[in-house]
Amino acid sequence: MNLLLLGASHHSAPIDLRERIDFSRRGVSEALAELAQIRNVAEVVVISTCNRSEIYCASEDQNNLQETIASFMSSFHDLPESELIPHLYSRKNSDAARHLFRVTAGLDSLVVGEPQILGQVKDAFAIASADGYTGALLNRLFHWSFGVGKRIRSETGLGEGAVSVSYAAISLARKIFGNLKNLNVLLVGAGEMAELTATHLRTQQVKNIFVANRTPSHATVLASRIDGEAVPWENVTAQLTSCDIVVTATGSLNPIVKRSHIETAMKTRRDRPLFVIDIGVPRDVEPTAGKLEQVFLYNIDDLQSIVQENLARRQSQVDRAELMVTEEVDRFMTWVRSRAVIPTLVALRNRFEAIRQAELLRLKPKLMSLPESSRIRIEEITRLLVERLLASPTEQLKAAKDKETIASYSDTLNDLFRLLDEQSDDLEDIESTSTSRSVAPSSRNR
Repeated sequence: MNLLLLGASHHSAPIDLRERIDFSRRGVSEALAELAQIRNVAEVVVISTCNRSEIYCASEDQNNLQETIASFMSSFHDLPESELIPHLYSRKNSDAARHLFRVTAGLDSLVVGEPQILGQVKDAFAIASADGYTGALLNRLFHWSFGVGKRIRSETGLGEGAVSVSYAAISLARKIFGNLKNLNVLLVGAGEMAELTATHLRTQQVKNIFVANRTPSHATVLASRIDGEAVPWENVTAQLTSCDIVVTATGSLNPIVKRSHIETAMKTRRDRPLFVIDIGVPRDVEPTAGKLEQVFLYNIDDLQSIVQENLARRQSQVDRAELMVTEEVDRFMTWVRSRAVIPTLVALRNRFEAIRQAELLRLKPKLMSLPESSRIRIEEITRLLVERLLASPTEQLKAAKDKETIASYSDTLNDLFRLLDEQSDDLEDIESTSTSRSVAPSSRNR
């Protein structure tokens, strides 16, 4: 059984094309059902995220399979092959395994080390396996990849540190307040950055999120998205008294939160800290406000420097992570190769067991005079003897590094022990051999 991967990602395709080949538009289950009908596709998994669309197949015969799946993607997404194929990449066997392991580890992500992809791959595999489209090879491949992702995250610093401006802001807030639960938040502005920061804050179980915007309808829309409350624009300065975290992102040409506003608010806050995240360009908050006691003011440059520092720290862990991926690919491919020798090993074991059983059958009249405990012991000894004899060839076959060596070993064993000779009769061969052995000594005695 062979592995084949065909797909496109942010590395190979622009966003407009990635949007058009998003399998979730028509449904991943529908895509799996159609792929399963393709000749030679024995197992299949489809991964579809905002940054990648990938198809993993297990197949006995990969002849023309890559072209067939590319044609499927073209027709499924109603996209001309001439527009799609130049942006597709393919990987086979160990390269396909390496690619998936790098994906689950976050090494292939737009932001190196991001953790979401591991969950997305798990979800993709769950859909395929639940619908019966996976088997022994893809089951092992994907479960192995989950282990690789967890190992790299636990043994390296690849996933540590905030690498987005919005999440860097949350990380700073947690350093100041510890637990953000039950804190009040004020959003000044209703743009994308404000929404993203508010979304991260909501996951920290903040108590209330108030939204103020010069256009009240925009504030209302954003408040409904984040389970917050819209407040009038003129109430911004008053909200400084009761809120613990303030996020500003208005795009105003001049500061809208003055030092005097914050100074007035701090007089009634009784030394409670105020954390202000100014991600507006130009700045929304007068810089000198950060000099006030218990006021923690960070602007977009502060946050971006933290992001860059964390990205650099993650990058330093990439080489370690890549080595781990290589180790895991080697281990996985050893398992794959061991599957190729299973028929030979089973046939060899069956032949040895047939010989053992035949010899015991021939000696049965003599063994019947022995106590039952002795007969049981002889059964055990002969079985262990077979196991010991098979241990070395089994290990050598499983350790073979390439298909040529495996084929050579298998052919030799098949020839030596006639493993594929369906016309041979084990019992007759063994009994005739045993008879010739028993006759020879008597002739010599004469």
